Amino acid sequence: MRRTEKVELTTLCLIYQNNKILLQNRTSKKWHGYALPGGHVEKGESIIDSVIREMKEETGLSIKHPHLCGIKQFPIENGRYLVFLFKTDEFEGYLQSSEEGEVLWIDRDHISDYQTVDDFEELLSVFEKEDLTEFIYEVENDNWNVILK
Repeated sequence: MRRTEKVELTTLCLIYQNNKILLQNRTSKKWHGYALPGGHVEKGESIIDSVIREMKEETGLSIKHPHLCGIKQFPIENGRYLVFLFKTDEFEGYLQSSEEGEVLWIDRDHISDYQTVDDFEELLSVFEKEDLTEFIYEVENDNWNVILK
């Protein structure tokens, strides 16, 4: 049995202030809708440096003290896609959208008014519930099932 596999590393960050969270209306045809901003970890880059860089590029905000609160993973061809989940309410700068999509503050109580990406509510629970740290997609008979741990 092989002990190694191809892994694609990425980050997402829940930036919040009071009852508002920062969402991005993604322009990608493959994964569209309102989602948390994030992106790929570059070769040789630390995970923390990656989330800080990605937030600056996609939101215009310089985040501080991102807290790792979980992981998301799903299978890809010959490997696994791994997403490090961070959150922070410490940031400075001015909100600025990017080519990835428009960013805006949304009241947590009104998220259901927006078309979010498919797994958004389940994923958000990993950020918000202390007893959850892992979001997993398991594929069985072409069905993608969400498992929260």
